[in-house]
Amino acid sequence: MQIGELARQVGVTTDTVRFYERSGWLPRASRRGNAYRDYGEADVEHLRLLIDLRRLDVPLDDAARIAGWCHQGHCGEASAEVPRLIAERRANLATRMAGLAALDARLADLERHLQEPRRSLPIVDAGPCCEAAGAIVGAAEGGCACCSPTPTV
Repeated sequence: MQIGELARQVGVTTDTVRFYERSGWLPRASRRGNAYRDYGEADVEHLRLLIDLRRLDVPLDDAARIAGWCHQGHCGEASAEVPRLIAERRANLATRMAGLAALDARLADLERHLQEPRRSLPIVDAGPCCEAAGAIVGAAEGGCACCSPTPTV
C-alpha cells in the first residue's frame, strides 16, 4: 500500500508517517519502480502501536522501542516493558493532577478574593499597578496588602 493508505488506516497524516520514517521510528519502506513507498500490514501494525502508545503519552523513544520490538518479533521484551511504562505514566499523571488541583485551589481563592469588596488602598509608586495585580502578587507571596493586618505603630 502507498503512504496515503497507511496514513488513513492509522488515522494520521502522510507528514506524520514521513516524520516517523525519517526519524527512524518507523522502518523505511521499500520503494516501487516509480519511487513510491510500499508498505505492508506489518507496517500498519507497527505504526498503529507507535501512535497508540503516543496517545497514551508514552515518550516517543520508549514508544518507538516497544513498537520496534513487536515489529521484530521480540514481544517478550515489549510485554515486560509496557506495564512498567504504564505505571510510570500513571505516577507522572498523578503528580500532574495533584499540581493542577493545587493550582485550581489557589485560583479559586484568588477569584473569591477579587470578588469581595475591600477597603481602598493608597496607591504606592513602587507597588502593583492595581488591586488585581496586588492580589495576584500578594497571593504568590502569601497575602496581599488589602487583607494583611495594618501594622500598629
